[in-house]
Amino acid sequence: MTKPSLPELLHAAVAAVGGMERPGQVAMAEAVAQAVDDGAHLLVQAGTGTGKSLGYLVPALAHGDRVVVATATLALQRQLVERDLPRTVDALHPLLRRRPEFAMLKGRSNYLCLHRVHEGVPQEEEDGLFDPFEAAAPTSKLGQDLLRLRDWSDETETGDRDDLTPGVSDRAWGQVSVSSRECLGASKCAYGAECFAEAARERAKLAEVVVTNHALLAIDAIEGAPVLPQHEVLIVDEAHELVSRVTGVATGELTPGQVNRAVRRAAKLVDEKAADQLQTAAEGFEKLMELALPGRLEEVPEDLAYALMALRDAARTVITALGGNRDRSAQDEDAVRKQAMAAVENVHAVAERIANGSEYDVVWYERHDRFGASLRVAPLSVSGLLREKLFADRSVVLTSATLKLGGDFNGVGASLGLAPEGVEGEDLPVWKGIDVGSPFDYPKQGILYVARHLATPGREGSRTDMMDELAELIEAAGGRTLGLFSSMRAAQAAAEELRGRLDKPVLLQGEDTLGELIKTFAADAETCLFGTLSLWQGVDVPGPNCQLVVMDRIPFPRPDDPLMSARQKAVEEAGGNGFMAVAATHAALLMAQGAGRLVRATGDRGVVAVLDPRLANARYGSFLRASLPDFWYTTDRNQVRRSLAAIDQAAKAGA
Repeated sequence: MTKPSLPELLHAAVAAVGGMERPGQVAMAEAVAQAVDDGAHLLVQAGTGTGKSLGYLVPALAHGDRVVVATATLALQRQLVERDLPRTVDALHPLLRRRPEFAMLKGRSNYLCLHRVHEGVPQEEEDGLFDPFEAAAPTSKLGQDLLRLRDWSDETETGDRDDLTPGVSDRAWGQVSVSSRECLGASKCAYGAECFAEAARERAKLAEVVVTNHALLAIDAIEGAPVLPQHEVLIVDEAHELVSRVTGVATGELTPGQVNRAVRRAAKLVDEKAADQLQTAAEGFEKLMELALPGRLEEVPEDLAYALMALRDAARTVITALGGNRDRSAQDEDAVRKQAMAAVENVHAVAERIANGSEYDVVWYERHDRFGASLRVAPLSVSGLLREKLFADRSVVLTSATLKLGGDFNGVGASLGLAPEGVEGEDLPVWKGIDVGSPFDYPKQGILYVARHLATPGREGSRTDMMDELAELIEAAGGRTLGLFSSMRAAQAAAEELRGRLDKPVLLQGEDTLGELIKTFAADAETCLFGTLSLWQGVDVPGPNCQLVVMDRIPFPRPDDPLMSARQKAVEEAGGNGFMAVAATHAALLMAQGAGRLVRATGDRGVVAVLDPRLANARYGSFLRASLPDFWYTTDRNQVRRSLAAIDQAAKAGA
């Protein structure tokens, strides 16, 4: 029998999910198939509505080698495993004459730990898992959650936190899960044979397609101990998120609370001298942190370096002692020891990393109203790490609706450790970029309006003219507005002001769960939803109830953001344009994501309004505009009000 062609396979898969074949999807599938066959690397920009999941799944399944698909969001992971993969595998089975297996794999702390459920948490006594009083009268929310988790542990097949509905708080989940450092290991654990995390790993080893997340991909790359099974093809979806997720995994943190917890956990298991040494070091660190002012530390001050070295040395002494001592009086001693060891090792690793002071790290203090001060360290860049670990020994396909910034892929490519497209050299991964377009007719479906007449936003100030403009635009649109703000403070101020001015409901992020807010917004045409970062990329509301997307200002990183400003400075010192490489690229990515909230289906119409005149007037404005969908562009405020009113009337007539 002849091998089925890629168009035949794609046609069968699209029919199975009830979709429509699109030219962009076909072009994407062909490019992915070519890259996988050649063992090459590919960046694919595929606009909303292209059907990019099938654009990479079909050629990957047809190829037959093991594929890892890494996504940024839980929603896409679930969509792949619960909808796209089962239907695609069923549709391709008759043509391929095989049924590829697929599995989901996450980090260990995402799975219920049966040892914790049955034996309790080896923590301070007052924090025990099933407190007898709570068990007898589970009046507290935590007590109710823990009892529900215990019941759920008997019926769940996966132990995956995301399969628990409704969910539970992080505090409750922390009592029934372990990190990889705290895990006893299947061979030493009484529940190893039934372990949910181990079962997920075994399923992944047997599967042809393994769906995971960016964080686990980063852990696999950074820690050197393979978490993912061997694979020939890596597909990174939502690839615009990868750099920030990898940076997050590579960031270390020390807080007085965390150090004190490590002291408490270790104190019962080591001799008094070792415990006292760590206690004294912890007290010295805590005193310093009380005086810490937020901001970057270009050099680690002498008193902090001394405190960190004291912590490092004391932690090392305790780690050695924990390895040698055995306290048989401690209940479930192995688990107690493992948790103490994990806490102290983390303190040791971060203290040593900051004390050693690498030129490739950025160190800063942060102060949080609720949690106090923390000391943080992050890599200045992850591009070298990604170049070395991501693109070696496998074909890599990176895809997203926003990879082309300012008209080309080189900005995103550079952040991933790639040289400009077409440049070849030793140790430089060769790659190509392809934009397969979008099924939407952006110039006819949307308007990009820049409020050129407004004052340039300053760092502070009420922006009265912006509030007036926003109120008028919402009135013209009849509600239907998603407000994307550059800070929570700005979103709150706008919500407060407009609730007093308009007779339209204004929802504000943080006043309910994100899911509930989006559901309410999508259900009522007059409702507006205001918020910050997660709304810029997490809202999918097709149809007439989201016809105006407003950005209050260009979302440059804050000037006092220690990591972004350090990265900008490093580019400048190397002779580049730090502002364009870091700040403008960051803003372009967010704006492209934000503007992508407007047109989600072929019948959608509306306006993206940017209330920041710099998008029209500044030199970098053209770079930012070139990163957005190709909407019809105007700075005419009267024209845009007329258009919004007409769109509102059409929506009402069609309702």
